[in-house]
Amino acid sequence: MRNYVVTVLDTTGIQPYIFGSNRLRENIGGSYLVDQATDEWAKDALEELGQKLNQSIHICDSPLFKGGLGGDPNRPANKPYIEHGKLAAELVYAGGGNTVLLFQSLDIAKQFTRILSKRILTDAPGINLVAAHQEFDWDNENELLYQVIQNLMKNQLDRQKRERIPSSPLLGLGVTAACQSTQLVAVDMSDNHGCPMPYLVSSEIVAKLDAVKAANDKLDDTLFDRKIPKKYKIALDFDDFGRSLGENSYLAIVHADGNNMGDRFQKYGEDRENRDYITAMRELSDSVRLAGLTALKEVAKAVVNSIDSDEKVKGQFAIKNNYLPFRPLVYGGDDVTFVCDGRLGLELAAIYLNSFKKQPAADGKPLSACAGICVVKAHYPFARAYQLSEQLCKNAKKFVIEQKEEWGDEDLSALDWHLAASGLFGSLGEIRQREYQVKEGDLTMRPVLLEHEYEWRKWPNFTSLVQAFNEDDDWKGRRNKVIALREKLREGSQATIQFLKACRNKNLPPIQEAADEVQDCGWTEGHCGYFDAIEAMEFYISLSEENPE
Repeated sequence: MRNYVVTVLDTTGIQPYIFGSNRLRENIGGSYLVDQATDEWAKDALEELGQKLNQSIHICDSPLFKGGLGGDPNRPANKPYIEHGKLAAELVYAGGGNTVLLFQSLDIAKQFTRILSKRILTDAPGINLVAAHQEFDWDNENELLYQVIQNLMKNQLDRQKRERIPSSPLLGLGVTAACQSTQLVAVDMSDNHGCPMPYLVSSEIVAKLDAVKAANDKLDDTLFDRKIPKKYKIALDFDDFGRSLGENSYLAIVHADGNNMGDRFQKYGEDRENRDYITAMRELSDSVRLAGLTALKEVAKAVVNSIDSDEKVKGQFAIKNNYLPFRPLVYGGDDVTFVCDGRLGLELAAIYLNSFKKQPAADGKPLSACAGICVVKAHYPFARAYQLSEQLCKNAKKFVIEQKEEWGDEDLSALDWHLAASGLFGSLGEIRQREYQVKEGDLTMRPVLLEHEYEWRKWPNFTSLVQAFNEDDDWKGRRNKVIALREKLREGSQATIQFLKACRNKNLPPIQEAADEVQDCGWTEGHCGYFDAIEAMEFYISLSEENPE
């Protein structure tokens, strides 16, 4: 009988920790520290534990990432394994926000969590770590490792998150100054930690600012080939994204998430023998991580290739001081968040989804994902904008489920967006009800599928309509006419028909797979086919090579 302890690590309160600030440097540092806490620092803690116990440990070292992205896929796995009896601990896998480990005993597991917790408390104050332990018999065929880990994640870990007593730190006394970002006690000034703008900071913000350089170095290595000299820099502040002269500056927050990844991991590991399960989880986790990183590289490549000799993106707007108008914040798996110039958000989200779905996965099934894009003015509260991008992503996922039921497809991707020229008030449902529901029906075609053979609510139709309103002879250069059409679409199909007659237009631009009536009246199946394209004309730039500048 070989008894071991399974430990699963997770973090809580991550969204406000990463996205709760309007200062990009703090977002960058927060994201990097969260990633370190459940990955590199966990490995460091294992190394320290091994030295303390004077015993060997096994840290799973993926061949996919040995020496950087795209390492030697034939590199053999490290051995021995924990069941050979010579290891104190083994890291099963780290990915998807969770870290799973095996230990020889509960005491060793607790020693590990103490080492890691101390590191987080000192180097990343503000991150909340949750650990769940469970003993199991490796040789018990009725209690496989797969079942133990599923129980830990679905029951014990979730229960600990719910029952955890929130921290209530002392906000300060009358003789203390408050941090401008967290309102905790300030311990220093930001300009002592690489930030050009001086302001009071707490220990949490100090840790985030100190992590910015390491985060940027890691992102550089992820996005760009080290052998090729870099021409462009990665932004450290929201103002680095630039703006067009005399125009408002908009940012797009893009949140993308893989479809049904939890179920896929569960099914891929289901009923496997313990060692086979560990190997399978590492393979799938690594392949999904590689898919996300490869897709992000494709996005960065598209941005770089779009910059012309005048340092303008497709001739539309100039970049600022060689800073790319694109910056990933959360990456390294299927859950990705990046920020970019507001005019690039829709296109870069589509490029990411297209690239992600083309990548291979260890389970042999096609990958798919959904994305939510929130476009807001540059200095709008970042946490609120990110929250809406998450809601948009969930709405796109809901649409995918509905389309699966109708068409039977299993690998659909979709995206949804909101363009906030002013503020954001209420939930996504409230915004859509207030701003896009009229007597005729729904003004939007959103969410849209990335591609589909039969469905008309899809990305290629949206982009072709934007192009038609910008370039077709009936609409090009006639902004007032387009705006008037938008208002008639609000009034309904009959008002639109009368407007087209008055303008001597035979019909509207075609929409593939939609009923013919849509070109006559602008509406079909309770949805307006053209409102979204008109609304997005100023917020969409195509980066395709064949698109004329």
